[in-house]
Amino acid sequence: MYLSDVEVDTSEVMPKEYAIDFETGLMTGKTVEGLEALKVWAYFAIKTARCRYYAYSDDYGTELDNLIGKVNSDEYLQTEAKRMVSECLLVNDNIISIENFTCSKTGSTLNIEFTMNTKYGEGEIEIENV
Repeated sequence: MYLSDVEVDTSEVMPKEYAIDFETGLMTGKTVEGLEALKVWAYFAIKTARCRYYAYSDDYGTELDNLIGKVNSDEYLQTEAKRMVSECLLVNDNIISIENFTCSKTGSTLNIEFTMNTKYGEGEIEIENV
């Protein structure tokens, strides 16, 4: 038997995650699929610091914590935060683009909002206390 004789299943697997309450960040005990699963994945990816934990690859997480504690202009904050979030999320093949991005700094935290375009639809994301 040759490799060319083997049938390969190329159908995509629907993303599936454990659901969370986005206000508390706690799991609900349910599972979600498709767009809702990608929202959960995005939430945790953004909240995880890149290159800090051995459990994750260097492609997972953000470097948003580098923007905290520094005096930066609003324009710089918007540009860098959008770049970092886009870099974080676009490693997932199911996520197509990030639009309508806004970022604000309150004390030592960042609050971000954006629209995430995916293969499963469009979703609004709002994450506080990054």
